Amino acid sequence: MNYVNLIGKARSEAQFINMDNGKRVAKFSMSTKESYLDEKGKLKSRDTWHTLTAWGNWVKVLEQTEIKGSHLAIEGKIVSRFYKAGGVPKIISEIEINDLTLLQTK
Repeated sequence: MNYVNLIGKARSEAQFINMDNGKRVAKFSMSTKESYLDEKGKLKSRDTWHTLTAWGNWVKVLEQTEIKGSHLAIEGKIVSRFYKAGGVPKIISEIEINDLTLLQTK
């Protein structure tokens, strides 16, 4: 099963791309925060950045929403694309959105 559930903060506005097949995709970045104890027992945290993609009705929603800085809950799946750049194989992994919820913060 390919299922991702993230809660974090949108770090960019959505960028919209028109595909050759007539479809549109929205892309934006999101960060999640993870807390852990280091080897000395001190509480630390680290941010992980994710690239998100949205298709279909989610593109329409994101066109009408200023997303940057918003706290979000995302459900989706990992999608990887392979290509060559200068003859060197590359891989890009993104989170494709199935559901998106704007969270309220105090």
